[in-house]
Amino acid sequence: MDASRTRALGRVAPAAVLVCSAVLGSGCSAPAAAPVEPSAARAALPEVANQLQDQYQRVIKEALPSVVQIQASRDLGSGIVFDSQGHIVTNAHVVGAEKTFKVTTASSEAQLTASLVYSYPDQDLAVIKLDRVPSGLKPAQFADSDKVQVGQIVLAMGSPLGLSSSVTQGIVSATGRTVSESDEGGGTGATIANMVQTSAAINPGNSGGALVDLDGQVIGIPTLAAADPGMGGGSAPGIGFAIPSSMVRTVAGQIVQHGKVTDSGRAALGISARTVVDDSYRPVGAAVVTVTPGGPAARAGLRTGDVITRLDDTTITSVTALAEALAADKPGQQVKLTYLRSGKDRTTEVTLGEQ
Repeated sequence: MDASRTRALGRVAPAAVLVCSAVLGSGCSAPAAAPVEPSAARAALPEVANQLQDQYQRVIKEALPSVVQIQASRDLGSGIVFDSQGHIVTNAHVVGAEKTFKVTTASSEAQLTASLVYSYPDQDLAVIKLDRVPSGLKPAQFADSDKVQVGQIVLAMGSPLGLSSSVTQGIVSATGRTVSESDEGGGTGATIANMVQTSAAINPGNSGGALVDLDGQVIGIPTLAAADPGMGGGSAPGIGFAIPSSMVRTVAGQIVQHGKVTDSGRAALGISARTVVDDSYRPVGAAVVTVTPGGPAARAGLRTGDVITRLDDTTITSVTALAEALAADKPGQQVKLTYLRSGKDRTTEVTLGEQ
């Protein structure tokens, strides 16, 4: 995981010093504040809590009707109503290889049927469509995830462990995370850039649901929780990740309009690769297994057997590290690639293609 964003802070200390100097010139004294009755101070705290509680309830009333439960033959997850035509966006790993699903909305116990429109595992997103659109179906409102701030209060909505219409609360812990998923075989699945990290509880069944801000707008789709090696690979409490809403709108919009993803926006080298280890079984690079004819790597002169060790200033020790480095780049971008061939370091310039 990588690439948290940083923000500059304005300098305010000098102004504070000048104000204090002015007060010191007149004796640095201030009129005594009227004493606050203890009962009044105690009353202020419940009032603030009640206001926040009321806001939570307004957000839930606004956003929860747009979150559905999706049942495949074996797996269960969540989804978000994308439009009034019955399109629902969810995670690709929720739909898996299946084509038909049962959907339950937040406002009804009745199960609806839906069919797959398109699944895009590279970004772990998919769109399904209700076979019959019920009255009152409410599309979600999507926020601009580029404006999400660390510290924002958020609510995660979905069906954790099959408990439909569940809501958990947390904050945005970080933005700009690049995360690689694991797949069922224990290998590496999708590598996704710019994910939103949250402390809101993310459990099995939350996948494909909604991460919502206090304006009732979706800022992301909860997708996975961090694994803690110290807990036998179980989920690490308070560390979950959501695909940003801007990416969700882009991918789902293309699927709805064209039936597939036409512009992934994801960079590619045009190779397949495997992780190489040294004599101590430590990963040391990504070995090229196949090169796509006419692709970016082929045009740059890479061959099967070359071991990629660096992409620009990023050290590449594994296939996962290579995927994460590429996730931060864009198609058409020129990068410097360092690789080993016959034991010797070589460098080349590569103009990245698109997945």
